[in-house]
Amino acid sequence: MKATAKAHTNIALIKYWGKRDESLILPMNNSLSLTLDGFYTTTTAEFREDLTADRFHLNDRLVDGTEYQRVTAFLDRIRRAAGRPDVFADIHSTNHVPTAAGFASSASGFAALAAAAAKAIGLQVTDPELSMLTRQGSGSACRSIYGGFVEWEKGTKADGSDSYAVPIAPKDHWDLRVAAVVLSSSEKKILSREGMKRTVETSPFYPAWVDNIPDDLAAIKQGISQKDFEKVGEIAEANCLRMHATTLAASPPFSYWHSTTMAIMQAVQDLRVSGVPAFFTIDAGPNVKVLYLPEQEKIIRNTLQEIPGVHDVTVSRPGEGVSYI
Repeated sequence: MKATAKAHTNIALIKYWGKRDESLILPMNNSLSLTLDGFYTTTTAEFREDLTADRFHLNDRLVDGTEYQRVTAFLDRIRRAAGRPDVFADIHSTNHVPTAAGFASSASGFAALAAAAAKAIGLQVTDPELSMLTRQGSGSACRSIYGGFVEWEKGTKADGSDSYAVPIAPKDHWDLRVAAVVLSSSEKKILSREGMKRTVETSPFYPAWVDNIPDDLAAIKQGISQKDFEKVGEIAEANCLRMHATTLAASPPFSYWHSTTMAIMQAVQDLRVSGVPAFFTIDAGPNVKVLYLPEQEKIIRNTLQEIPGVHDVTVSRPGEGVSYI
């Protein structure tokens, strides 16, 4: 009982920020993302009769503590779904993503883990069912089941049976580029789960942010369908800024940005003033993702690399969904 799966990260253009159910990871709002080909996780899962507990290796390191507990709790869900509560797994994952630095490593990580483990244990699932299962490990991971543009539907049912991702447009629909600007590969001081919870519970800006999501979604889906870069970029950037504003109003307030984060934001806005179409978006971390079209790649890359504090710039195109090796 062994299988290997590969899953890519995704970048949310309409953000997921906040849960209505912490245990089942049910979101407060729909979100929309683009799967990226530049960052990914490969995971091999093997269920073995001789094991008395799960083992989890990440980047050739045996993991324990909270990280291990999160993985084995997720594997418990897969065991229950498969009717095999008594069999344990040996998991080997390789992350081609900076972990916990705002590059959605948990998205590619849990998508690859869910796909590999489900296949290894013999669990037959459709893509929506796999997305629903993956969501219970990491919310944003449910979008990485698919390639291209993907919407995670929040659902309304208490059991989460209508909360999963659906594809909006395939990866070859539009050659939209994303430059991932690496400022820091260190782990965040405030993890996404903690940040979301604090924001939902204490930020007076949060209800207004959620209220704006349906309009943002309708407009950006129209922009994606029409390949309207200005429309998609403007909505994604504004949605990102509103999300981060909710953290500044939380109690106590917090921010994921560094000084270099703000320098990049300013540089992107300056590019637009000079006639170069580009927009930024930022998840729960300091690193910035810059949206642009292929013909602007040289000037975008050169501009970003020259900013003090930038460690690396990795260019991605739309990526594919989960695959098996």
